[in-house]
Amino acid sequence: MTEFGKEYGEGLYALCREENMEKDALAQVELLKEAFRENADFPRLLANMSLSKQERVAIVDGALKGQVHEYVLNFLKLLVERGAIQAFPECADAYRDCYNRDHRVVEAQVTTAQPLTESQKEKLIKRLMGMTGREVVIKEKVDPSVVGGVLLQMDGKRYDNTVRHRLQTIKQAMAGE
Repeated sequence: MTEFGKEYGEGLYALCREENMEKDALAQVELLKEAFRENADFPRLLANMSLSKQERVAIVDGALKGQVHEYVLNFLKLLVERGAIQAFPECADAYRDCYNRDHRVVEAQVTTAQPLTESQKEKLIKRLMGMTGREVVIKEKVDPSVVGGVLLQMDGKRYDNTVRHRLQTIKQAMAGE
């Protein structure tokens, strides 16, 4: 993450926190980040310097006014004016980091061979909450190469309980004998 993204994301978070709307803004920022990723032409248009600042700001205003909170809208316009709309994903990540820190939320990246059922998610979240004492948000990833089991990455640690990992451990043990 760049210093710019961190500084601006933290600034937006501080403003939203003062108004007790940080959770709503987080949802909007995350939604916009995903929309920008899926529709990469829109941020490219907003970064197009052949359009004047006023034209680019008007595009943001026309597309998002009434759809997102005024602070989020003004934040996007500020990025457009500064020629930094491409930094929005980093700003969004910094915002989320601030929110998670202040609200004792930990994100867990869970990789499985097949999607987890709702029951499995609930059990996993409950267990992780017991381990961490914090609210847990699961980000799921499906990777058939794990064969079975769960690969969990949380708080900078990796917990590998996949069939692939167990088979590699057995293979290494047999090679060592």
